[in-house]
Amino acid sequence: MKTTPMSWDQWLAERAALRRERGVERTDPVLRDDTMIDLASNDYLGLSRDPRVVAAAVAAAERYGAGAGASRLVTGTLPVHRDLEESLSDLTGWPAALAFSSGYTANLGAVTALAGRGAHILLDAHAHASLHDAARMSRSPYDVFAHNDPADLDARLRRLDGVRVLVAVESIYSVLGDAAPLAELCAVCRAHDALLLVDEAHGIGVAGEGGGLVHALGLAGAPDLVVTATLSKSLGAQGGTVLSAPPMRDHLVNSARTFIFDTGLAPAAAGAATEAARIVAREPELAAAVHERAAVIARECGITAAAGAVQSVPMQGPLEAVAAREELRAAGVLVGCFRPPSVPDGVSRLRVTARADLPLEHVAKAAGLVRSVVDRSAEMSLR
Repeated sequence: MKTTPMSWDQWLAERAALRRERGVERTDPVLRDDTMIDLASNDYLGLSRDPRVVAAAVAAAERYGAGAGASRLVTGTLPVHRDLEESLSDLTGWPAALAFSSGYTANLGAVTALAGRGAHILLDAHAHASLHDAARMSRSPYDVFAHNDPADLDARLRRLDGVRVLVAVESIYSVLGDAAPLAELCAVCRAHDALLLVDEAHGIGVAGEGGGLVHALGLAGAPDLVVTATLSKSLGAQGGTVLSAPPMRDHLVNSARTFIFDTGLAPAAAGAATEAARIVAREPELAAAVHERAAVIARECGITAAAGAVQSVPMQGPLEAVAAREELRAAGVLVGCFRPPSVPDGVSRLRVTARADLPLEHVAKAAGLVRSVVDRSAEMSLR
């Protein structure tokens, strides 16, 4: 007997009801205004509104127009793209850089171009969703290894002896805010002839003096290492990049589909990111200011300070996390709210981020309010 399929309206209503029941429904309201203390954004250095960065965006738009007009391989490569790639190389210590339209497309392009037939991918268990999506799109078999665990990675690589392997990790993780043991991971990969890809989305502008964790550890330029990053966090703009040795850049220009078939990065974003990268290189005190404020947040929230800007405060569950976020928003403090399925360990949490441009006294006051709301939520859950 033929059954009548559920209508699309019914299916959408069912999915919405399920999200509400689980406490994982998301919306996209306008949240920020100048009266609120923003401890939620990824604008770690406050460069998105820096007059120098804004002026560079305006100048690039006036010089080259609102859009690149074509893919990079047609007529979409503009002088501002070359300037951007040069500034990123100078900041991070890598000999070559390739700009993408976002950090997400940089990961998709790099992983799919480096994997493929005959390859296997190993991802850190906490790797960003874009790396998981890239692994799926590559059509290569892939597995995860235990978070920040070089021994588990070594064991898995031993079982893949003779196979071309791409290992993908983050330098500083976006949920827990912890740093990867990159020196150890790099040594393990090198021992097995595996290529290590490091997503520096939360490392650039924050780790070391702003050049990223790979640069701080003296690993920049290694031929068996490649770095991806976004331009939308510490650099305050939009876009993404892959940093590598020149032969790797040449391969991506010829093989990365999100580079070949995508319109070039908008000139305004490229100009803004170029100036931001130059500022970060000239002003290492910006990275130091992030760590100073991160330490204040951790102290006031009663947690151990994480490696980067992100400070993670565990909550009892998704409903409690949402309620705490809303209470803080009503009090004029914006914090992030991470819930399943966005959190790799299944633990709902408030995500409190340090920003170099916020006065220390404002950070301390807002973080103290976060602590009081979290403590009150914990007490209520015990009743």
